Amino acid sequence: MEPVRQHHDAFRVAGPTIRTTNREENTPATARIGALWRSFFDEQMPRLMPRRTSDARIFGVYSAYESDAQGAFDVTAGLAVAGGEDSVAIEAGNYLVFNGQGEMPHMVIATWQRIWQYFEAHPEVARRYRSDFEAYEGPDKVAIHIGIA
Repeated sequence: MEPVRQHHDAFRVAGPTIRTTNREENTPATARIGALWRSFFDEQMPRLMPRRTSDARIFGVYSAYESDAQGAFDVTAGLAVAGGEDSVAIEAGNYLVFNGQGEMPHMVIATWQRIWQYFEAHPEVARRYRSDFEAYEGPDKVAIHIGIA
């Protein structure tokens, strides 16, 4: 399935954040993203988050990239909010959207594998490495938005 190109306006997401690398996430002893999501749900953030917007989706935001897919980056598990210093910005711009559906977390991992394969096969499409995000519309459906130049 080919990705769809979309333009998004800027918005903000708030929630817990960790710093990691793809290398660390590929090793169970150093992986942090799974614990981030467990914390998000254990602390009932979807129910308790102040300043929420009407957007009911849950977001996984990738930001503060050190360089590219090899460098460190921040991951935020959160909800769309109306501003706040404790939130992360999703930049306005063009995104390629990759959709996944199925059992968690396998469908997210499989969708990210499709993304890496797509960019490897299409070197003419440049990633921005500014802000990327996963938008969850339910427990088995994700749309991963990758910022492009």
